[in-house]
Amino acid sequence: MGRLWVLGLLFWASLWLIPGLQFRYHNTVEMEQYLKSVIDNYPSFTHLHSIGKSVEGRELWVLVLGKFPTEHKLGIPEFKYVANMHGNEVVGRVLLLQLIEHLTKNYLRDPSVTLLLNSSRIHILPSMNPDGFEAAVPGCLRTKGRYNKHRVDLNRNFPDAFSRGKEQMREPEVQAVMDWLRSEPFVLSANLHGGDMVASYPYDNSNKGIELQGGASVTPDDDVFVYLARTYSFSHTLMHMGKPCTDSTGFQNGITNGYRWYRVSGGMQDYNYIWGQCFEVTLELSCCKYPSEKMLPGLWAENKAALLAYMQQIHLGVKGQVLDANRLPVANALVEVLGRKNQYPFRTNHNGEFYRLLLPGNYTLKVTAEGQAPVIETLSISYGPDRFSALIHNFVLAGSRRDPDTAVPTDSGNAKESHFTPIHGACLLSRYLATFLICQELL
Repeated sequence: MGRLWVLGLLFWASLWLIPGLQFRYHNTVEMEQYLKSVIDNYPSFTHLHSIGKSVEGRELWVLVLGKFPTEHKLGIPEFKYVANMHGNEVVGRVLLLQLIEHLTKNYLRDPSVTLLLNSSRIHILPSMNPDGFEAAVPGCLRTKGRYNKHRVDLNRNFPDAFSRGKEQMREPEVQAVMDWLRSEPFVLSANLHGGDMVASYPYDNSNKGIELQGGASVTPDDDVFVYLARTYSFSHTLMHMGKPCTDSTGFQNGITNGYRWYRVSGGMQDYNYIWGQCFEVTLELSCCKYPSEKMLPGLWAENKAALLAYMQQIHLGVKGQVLDANRLPVANALVEVLGRKNQYPFRTNHNGEFYRLLLPGNYTLKVTAEGQAPVIETLSISYGPDRFSALIHNFVLAGSRRDPDTAVPTDSGNAKESHFTPIHGACLLSRYLATFLICQELL
């Protein structure tokens, strides 16, 4: 027993001896060295891999953190942060390295960090455009380094569901992210930029169809996106104030619909949502794109709580499996929330898994699979992030196919077991409005 105690003491002491990450701009070689040191120091819950290479051959490194870092596990949702897709917007790159430092040093020490990494798998791509970063120079408004080596804006190079023009060549950095999205069942994401102070949410584009409403291009999940954007802005020390940068008019509550702000064709966040089944927002984190290093500690202090709070929202809504009559997983089954018509319906992965971000409330879901009778069930969904788990619910298909119009709705029983009382409802609404203190008093 005494020997175990000594070994444990030496382990925790060793964590304090690991040098801290300095607040400065690390070049690509230094960043790679740091990421490799992380997996050397914390091999049990970190994993490092490259998703591809830039035009100049630099690796696009992704660090994965979680209880099961090397592969997806059933029921563990996948989250990602991406920064520096515009090479001269460098604050996000620094913040994600600091976030890695915070998570690794506090796993098994801080309860909230431990719960986060045990209940989700976190992927961090600190630099999507390392070539642009190496070319960039300090300055608030300069554009040198924004584009990749081919002089292409990576945030205009993704497939766009609203544009029907000539198919363009995908840049290697963009293709790498597209392949990455297909390799993991990502649920929630954020894309870190600079040059303003706002959380922007889809859509970024429109073909002036039914999605265009009052100057905004509105998704079927607009309520969830507004909530996600507000979660970041109200957890940030300044963003929710909506104060303008010198060349901006400011944003109410520090959030905006992307299209309402300005139209972007070929943007990454729309691609994530429409084709990747991954909710993504774009975070503009500093008025100055490439600020002096002395500002970096303050920028970390402004964003730290928001970065952590946003990750926790991966536990909104409902998750589970679609199973056949023999309780075997059904891949590629459609899981639709009635009343929310997505351009491309959400489908189960090869494990028959689905993840659906939804705010608290009652929802009717329809599950359809080839050769199977559709199943329609109404679920009562409570607030999951506090418990670090969405509602878990499996759908079981009956077997033989019937006419979808004659499918018999079933009651899953969740509504009867729900603890969604009026008090809880008021609290959840107040969370949505970012009035957290009222909630705590009511509960």
